[in-house]
Amino acid sequence: MRAETQSTIEAIRKTLTLLAQRMDWETARHRLEEFDAMIEDPNLWNDPARAQSLMRDRQQLMDAVGTYESISRDLNDNVELIEMGEMEGDKDIVAEAEAAIKALGEKAEAKELEALLDGEADANDTFLEINAGAGGTEACDWAQMLQRMYIRWAEQHGYKVELQAEEAGGEAGIKSCAYKISGHNAYGWLKSESGVHRLVRISPFGKGTRETSFASVWVYPVVDDNIEIDIQDKDIRIDTYRSSGAGGQHVNTTDSAVRITHLPTGIVVTSSMKSQHQNREIAMNALKSRLYELELRKRTEAIEAQHDAKGSAGWGNQIRSYVLQPYQMVKDLRTQHETSDTQGVLDGDLDGFMAATLAMQVAGKSRADAQGE
Repeated sequence: MRAETQSTIEAIRKTLTLLAQRMDWETARHRLEEFDAMIEDPNLWNDPARAQSLMRDRQQLMDAVGTYESISRDLNDNVELIEMGEMEGDKDIVAEAEAAIKALGEKAEAKELEALLDGEADANDTFLEINAGAGGTEACDWAQMLQRMYIRWAEQHGYKVELQAEEAGGEAGIKSCAYKISGHNAYGWLKSESGVHRLVRISPFGKGTRETSFASVWVYPVVDDNIEIDIQDKDIRIDTYRSSGAGGQHVNTTDSAVRITHLPTGIVVTSSMKSQHQNREIAMNALKSRLYELELRKRTEAIEAQHDAKGSAGWGNQIRSYVLQPYQMVKDLRTQHETSDTQGVLDGDLDGFMAATLAMQVAGKSRADAQGE
């Protein structure tokens, strides 16, 4: 067996050990039986919130067990094929099994990173905000490109995407937008995208010059109903205003839009897509999530502190650079992960960047440490 294949097999086995530890493999089957027994209780759905939480926990455990068993089975099958092929001198079988193990190694690595998404809110749905920064019309166009990029990423991963608010740019693009993205580990994956994103390209607006544009992305978790966030009336200011979207299904020209300002922290949230009553509820939920995320960061002393000193969306604050001219390169300034497939990234291929940042955080490195290396 080739040394490279043996190394991959050892790495997969280490991943299996980690996955088993994360889900407590010794008790997993017993816990699934307990879940099944609770689901059969005819009174379960008298409490819809508890029922949904139980169903979600059960599905997550089932997925974890299924992933472990699938990787373990595929590994054993291909190791046996290699051994059989070597005994019989069948190089084709050996090559095919080694290719399968290489692919399995990549799958196992991704699942290992996903298993490390065990922060307090990593499994939650998430809010994602994009705001155009320095660069005028160019920045508004860049913000819309980021909007499309994240929608594509979310849809490719089977997440539900709901527009919460949107403000059109003066000549093109958008000034800002806010989305709710729903699905398992949505916050855990997307939280690494918070920060300023910088674009360098030839202007598409007839200037013919190379322009640099900035936009900020802010990601924070949707809080569960059982998490209590105390917001006092004296601490908030609620404004209603007329809002207009970017056109098509997003047009909204009523006075129903709601803006809530949390006076002690200066946090501002908006919702402009539905009735005024619904907008107030959506904005309050978003405010609770922002306050929860703020407290979560203080308590866990998260590595990235960009939200504490957010700064302007401009030079010196960027986490990632997207260069379309004079060469093609997307590079994350925290992890040094990069790719020349700029179109793929703008079409939503962000997994490599997210995985690199997660791995850096798991290793306990700060952004300064990573940049120093």
